Amino acid sequence: MFALTFLGTSASVPSAERNHPALLVEAAGKRILIDCGEGTQRQLLRSGAGFRRLDRILLTHAHLDHVLGIPGLFSTLGLRQSADVMTIHAGPGTLDIVAGMLAGLWGAGRAPIAVAFAPLAEGSVIDAGEFTIDCFPVRHRDTDSFGFVLQSPARRHLLSDRLAALGVPDGPMRGELAAGRPLVIAGRTINPEDVLGPPDGGKKLVVVGDTETTDGLSRHVADADMLVIEATFLDRDADTARNYGHLTAAEAAALAVAGNVGQLVLTHMSGRYQDDEILAEATRIFPKTRIATDFDHIVI
Repeated sequence: MFALTFLGTSASVPSAERNHPALLVEAAGKRILIDCGEGTQRQLLRSGAGFRRLDRILLTHAHLDHVLGIPGLFSTLGLRQSADVMTIHAGPGTLDIVAGMLAGLWGAGRAPIAVAFAPLAEGSVIDAGEFTIDCFPVRHRDTDSFGFVLQSPARRHLLSDRLAALGVPDGPMRGELAAGRPLVIAGRTINPEDVLGPPDGGKKLVVVGDTETTDGLSRHVADADMLVIEATFLDRDADTARNYGHLTAAEAAALAVAGNVGQLVLTHMSGRYQDDEILAEATRIFPKTRIATDFDHIVI
């Protein structure tokens, strides 16, 4: 299960209703921030999420609307005397920019809290046991941008009627079968497949920040339960979208179709359009689309 709280859903210019980009993801007792636009610390408070157990930030790229909230957040965490090390995962170029920003304010290595920098390369980012995070490169205006795949494994549960029929008693024997190991009872081999139900519960969440194209992304978003992605422009302004390195709502929706996505959530909204315009363009192509607003809370 993944719980998402949208802390900021604007494009580069915020509005009275939309803050700069930030997304809080909670899974298996862990809380991870994806991007940290200006004002994110106040959005954490306004949403009720607060700062507890927040020790990891994933950055899609280094543009200021996605990172400028880091100094303020760190300053507050320092005043609260947080003992946790904050790990920032980002492309090497993005980390250089963030490290330089922090050093310019406090001096090299002297941020208000302990910080660890973890450079990204395509592949595994975190294996937390209950879920994993992988990353993949995204093209956006000569930045070292990344998207993220968060995945929880499917679980198979023991079928009590099958266990009873095969005479498997309660206790360690059932644990062996649940772990995938066969048993021998009264000279008869019982295999895990004999007593395990079909897989269920596995979830896949894909988060993509700014991107100028969907080329090469369908394999990463394939069969995702949810895709969160920008839709800064409408199709009538596709040329402008290319110039600024962003997607149209139609392109995001077409990616959802190509990837057999369960639900599409659009973010990074531009104030030049009404939400219903954006939604109409996307739903014509992919009906299971919604537009994220600040403080939306979605569980998958």
